Amino acid sequence: MQYHEAVQIGQERARRAQYKLFEYTGFAYLLKTVKRRGDVFEPVGDENLVKVERIGDDGYIIALCDADGYVKAQSRPLKYEEARRIYERMLDDGFGRLR
Repeated sequence: MQYHEAVQIGQERARRAQYKLFEYTGFAYLLKTVKRRGDVFEPVGDENLVKVERIGDDGYIIALCDADGYVKAQSRPLKYEEARRIYERMLDDGFGRLR
């Protein structure tokens, strides 16, 4: 796959993840759209697996990732209680958990 094709497909997948996350957090950043494996570029995967990460003293973020762990979208920093509540709701709604 050519780079520009991977970017177009990856942007579509990451944007869908961004919109999904926005529904839960009210704001979401678009992040990775393409991943590189050696000399080959691929779009991020279509999976939306959720995880919560601590980001220093600023709080926690919720991220939607593909199966390889590439973060397609992330929330703004949240307090622990809010992040945990949103994360649990997303799991209850059927999102997979990134392992």
